[in-house]
Amino acid sequence: MADPAYIVDGVLTDGEAWVALGSTTLGGSAAVVTFTSADDGSSLDWSQFMDLVVVWYARSDRASTNNDFIVQFNNDTSSNYPIQLLSGSGAAANAYAATNTFAYMGDLPAASSPANHMSAGVATFFDVNSGKYKSVLAQSAKDDDGSGYVSLFAATWKSQAPITEIDLIASGNNLVAGTHIDLFGVLPRMVA
Repeated sequence: MADPAYIVDGVLTDGEAWVALGSTTLGGSAAVVTFTSADDGSSLDWSQFMDLVVVWYARSDRASTNNDFIVQFNNDTSSNYPIQLLSGSGAAANAYAATNTFAYMGDLPAASSPANHMSAGVATFFDVNSGKYKSVLAQSAKDDDGSGYVSLFAATWKSQAPITEIDLIASGNNLVAGTHIDLFGVLPRMVA
């Protein structure tokens, strides 16, 4: 079994706070991008991390209207995701609350958007290994040449299980070539 990232030559160290766990750049369309914990005690095993952070640049192939970018954990597709949303376009503001079968990550430009326009965002999944419900905070923005959109999403995943799989999805459509997603693990402070 490999040592976790915070043990170097058998010594507890205080290394980098963020550890790169995975990166995907799509060469073609994909319905889902999945990240899974290595579950082997290595530096890719999520059990050593406090939080997980996803950073993305994404777009969907939906024909003419924007598409929701969503996340599900551990293949849970039940109604275990209470969410709240705050968003604005510069012309209007929106607030929304519901319980869904997923948590929102952002709003993706559609195929009809100008070429190479992407949504950008960052999401933090808190206390991913705790025995409590997990919290999600996601921020995203996109620009469609005058019809930009910014959003803040908060959600809870009502499960006490550790997060071991993350599925990132363009709801009902595909993520397109050029979509780039990075996953980072955030380590706790290991030394005084």
